[in-house]
Amino acid sequence: MARSIPNRSRRIRPLLLASTGLVALLCATAQAQEIVLDTVTIESGGEGARSDGSLSAAGGGVAGASADGFRTDGYVTETTRSATKTDTPLVRVPQAVSVVTEEQLDDRNPQTLSDAVGYTPGVRIGAYGLDPRFDAFFIRGLPATYTGIFRDGLREFNIGFSTFDIEPYGLEGLSILKGPAAGLYGSSNAGGIVDLRSKRPTRAAAREVEAQVGSNSRVQLNMDASGPLGSSETAFYRVTGVARDAESDYPFASDDRLTVAPAFTWTPDADTSLTIFGELQRSRSGGTFAYVNDGTRVTDVAAGDPSFNDLDQTQGRLGFELERRLDETFTFRQKARVQSLDVYGEYAYAIGGPQNGIVNRGAGNVDQTLKGVVSDTQLEARFDTGPLGHTLLGGVDASYAEYTNLEGYGAAPSLLFAAPRYDTAIATPAYSVAASQDQSQVGLYLQDEIVYDRFTLTLGGRHDWVWTDTASGTPGALAAQPEQKDSEFSGRVGLSYLFDSGVAPYVSYATAFAPNIGTNTAGEAFVPTTAEQWEAGVKYQIPGWNTLLTAAVFDITQENGVFFDVNPLTGTNEQVQRGELRSRGVELEATASLMAGLNATLAYAYTDLEIVEGTAATTGNTLSSTPRHTVSLWADYTMQSGAAEGLGVGAGLRYLSSSFGDDENTFRNDARVFIDAAAHYDVPAVEGLRIQVNATNLFGEDAQICSSGFCYKEPERNVIGSVRYRF
Repeated sequence: MARSIPNRSRRIRPLLLASTGLVALLCATAQAQEIVLDTVTIESGGEGARSDGSLSAAGGGVAGASADGFRTDGYVTETTRSATKTDTPLVRVPQAVSVVTEEQLDDRNPQTLSDAVGYTPGVRIGAYGLDPRFDAFFIRGLPATYTGIFRDGLREFNIGFSTFDIEPYGLEGLSILKGPAAGLYGSSNAGGIVDLRSKRPTRAAAREVEAQVGSNSRVQLNMDASGPLGSSETAFYRVTGVARDAESDYPFASDDRLTVAPAFTWTPDADTSLTIFGELQRSRSGGTFAYVNDGTRVTDVAAGDPSFNDLDQTQGRLGFELERRLDETFTFRQKARVQSLDVYGEYAYAIGGPQNGIVNRGAGNVDQTLKGVVSDTQLEARFDTGPLGHTLLGGVDASYAEYTNLEGYGAAPSLLFAAPRYDTAIATPAYSVAASQDQSQVGLYLQDEIVYDRFTLTLGGRHDWVWTDTASGTPGALAAQPEQKDSEFSGRVGLSYLFDSGVAPYVSYATAFAPNIGTNTAGEAFVPTTAEQWEAGVKYQIPGWNTLLTAAVFDITQENGVFFDVNPLTGTNEQVQRGELRSRGVELEATASLMAGLNATLAYAYTDLEIVEGTAATTGNTLSSTPRHTVSLWADYTMQSGAAEGLGVGAGLRYLSSSFGDDENTFRNDARVFIDAAAHYDVPAVEGLRIQVNATNLFGEDAQICSSGFCYKEPERNVIGSVRYRF
């Protein structure tokens, strides 16, 4: 495909900045060879393997330069560096933060990222029903799919069909920072971000193998091995792998995956740590999961076709995290990642609803690539000025993304609505739509967390510069658009007070700025999304109890947000940019590990999402598929002694109130309740052996969900049995 994009030299800026930071570190390290520093040992939250032999790395896994800011105990988290990029305790962070720990992931056994965040207050999953192709979820009513997913503190680029598949087995936890995070992270969702924590090497040797079977002819093998390299006390490894062969709830779609994710950590001394992460993953899913719509209801007639319904994706990433404690005041950190994604899909789709008993269909195919590099270089200083304690953080991050898109549309055989016949020949359409886009971004940020007595004042600001080059048209005839240049300041200011009782009220104000990758249906680049938020809340860490209670109220105004939509006439995927939205709400959360074997989470959210500026028919309405009220509860208990020692049960409930099915608010989705359950048994006679069964939508709630006027089927009951051996 011929491409004509001006100013390609923009792409090297992030690389130069990242290289400059690395050179600076090497120089500092070289100088350090001539200076004798006091040895400083920072304790991690654990020794790498839990007492049950699992490969938990909560607390940092390898106790090297630091515990990297992630300390958990059961379901409860003390710190996560995702909130401030420092090790500030969550109770002192002036913003709502939820954490899904590794123990929660083990108990619930989620199969997608959406499943993993489904019990978090203010996070809404399932707006597009059954669709394992994308982790489509909303935070505080605003879509997080494209600009709200980060991994190890670095943004994951997602656009169109090109969205990175997240394998939950490769995670040891994730953090959800609610509200704008642009003051630290730059381009990000105004409703909040999810920061995924990759599995890291552990100091203690530990291994596990797991076999799973379940609904939809599912067969999956997992493996995880970690520990020191040979007899080394400074070099550690970890390798995680997943192999899955499965069908899906959709009649013509598979859910296959093959993943390998190695990691390596080197800790030459107590002040230095280098970790390298990698991943290669191939997956096959369905090109579509849509059913024919008949007015405002979804039917049982699949719109796709088994002869033309594959979505093949290959993705890879390679990155590093480097940390060097220079002295008792300064700590240097740098992280970077290159990532690549190739996706090819083909699908049939319904053109409108049935007409005189006939469903007309079209055929589509898509070929996309998304490549990028992202880096973050920072220096942290901890010092006092009189009675004030400072944690000062300054940094520069840079990113470059390159996206190409080819689409083709043609004819497909129609269906008899009453008796559809499938598996007919469908010709692959020739490509008729093409687009290419490069985007470079550089951001400078500064944050100071000032502690005075029991007060913590958080001040942060960041300035971003973005260059976007776009060309669109037809294959071989792309027309370049003028370069789009954007520049914006964003920030956060917050104040909290920690009482002796453990109660910590706070108030904060934050702004957001997110340049969007991709083009609209006219082939034009999106303008950046901007937002501001006011938030007030209270956190309560009960002394002597491993429990964290939080409450928050918020008010967000967002302009020019990008949403994923399906054209109700053609069933094809589109991205649309909406005018102004206002999201106001309340969130309550309780997370507890009260005694040996008992863990629980309880969450409630009220969300009022108004279209402030839209079309004449939508202005003043509520955004579709947004329930006002959501409630979730999960509890898990394992017997600690007696004849039933090692036997555990878990149960969960997710409630979503009624919502509108279209932005015109002409019809409603019903309220829905989903029940999940788990049972597990740690066999006392065989140390490390666990048998587990997990069920989602246990009672087979048969519901539909409509969004922007198009309706989808909810996932059916799914049961997965697993046998895991840790040694």
